[in-house]
Amino acid sequence: MNKHKVMVGIICGTGLGDPQNQIVECQMVTTQEEAKNDFGLPSSDLYHGNINNVDVVMLSRHGPGHKTSPTAVNYRANIEALRLAGCTHILASTACGSLQEYIVKGQLVIPDSFLDRTIKRSTTFYDGVSSKYSGVCHMPMEPAFDPSTSEILFKVGKELGYTIQKGGTIVTIEGPRFSSKAESNLLRSWGGHLVNMTICPEVYLAKEAGLLYAAVALATDYDCWKDCKDKVHPADVVTVFKQNVVKIKETFVKAIKIIGERNWDKEIDELQELCRSCNVSSS
Repeated sequence: MNKHKVMVGIICGTGLGDPQNQIVECQMVTTQEEAKNDFGLPSSDLYHGNINNVDVVMLSRHGPGHKTSPTAVNYRANIEALRLAGCTHILASTACGSLQEYIVKGQLVIPDSFLDRTIKRSTTFYDGVSSKYSGVCHMPMEPAFDPSTSEILFKVGKELGYTIQKGGTIVTIEGPRFSSKAESNLLRSWGGHLVNMTICPEVYLAKEAGLLYAAVALATDYDCWKDCKDKVHPADVVTVFKQNVVKIKETFVKAIKIIGERNWDKEIDELQELCRSCNVSSS
C-alpha cells in the first residue's frame, strides 16, 4: 500500500489552450473549482479529472484567453492551489526560443536547470504572507527539476518518436518583451539552451511546496540571435506551438499513466524532508 496517493497537476502554457478544451480532448469527467488561497486567486479555475486512471488537476498559466502577462501571473497562488488540491507532481508546458542551432523548431526539450533573469516576481512562499510557510527556506536548487519525473517525460517522448533532448538550461527573462539581439547572444554565451518567460519562479516555488516538478519545453523560434529573416514574433510562436501541440499532449497523457503506476513514496518523503530541513525558523 502506497503512503502517498499520486495526483498530477498540469500547468497549461502558451499555445496549449484552455484546460477545459484539453480535458474534453482527453475525455475526462471534470469538476471546476475556483481555488483562492493565502496567496490570492490562481490564474484560472482548477479543472479536476482523470487520465489513465490517475487523478489530475489542470490550470491555465496565463488564464482564459491568455490575458495575463508573464510577470503578472500569480505563480504562488497557482502552485499553492495545486498543492492544496492534493497534487504530488506538476507537469508544465512552455513555449521557448531556441538559443542553440541544433535545437530546431518543433523540438522538445526536458530542461534540467535554469537561469533566472526575472526581477519583479515573488520568488518564495516564505515571506510572511502565509502562516503555513513560516521562517526562511534556503532551498537547494540542484536538481532544479525532479529527475525521475523528467526521465519519464524524456523516455515517453523518445518512445513516441519525437525529436527530444534530455537536459538543458532554460533562461527565464522578465518579459513581456522579447530579448534584444545583444541579450540573446549573451544568454547563448552563458550556456543557455532555451529562453522563455515563465519557468521561473514556477520551478522553484514547486520545490518549496514539496511538489515533484518537471517540464516539457517546445522550441518555437530562434529568438533573435540567428542571422536570418525569421525573427521571433508572438503570432509565429503560437502558430508553431499549435502545429506541434499534439507532441506535448501525447507525452503528458502517456507519462501520467506511467507516473500513476509507480510508487513515489521515497521521492515525496525525501523532498518533504528537504523542505523541512532547509527551513530556518524565524525564532
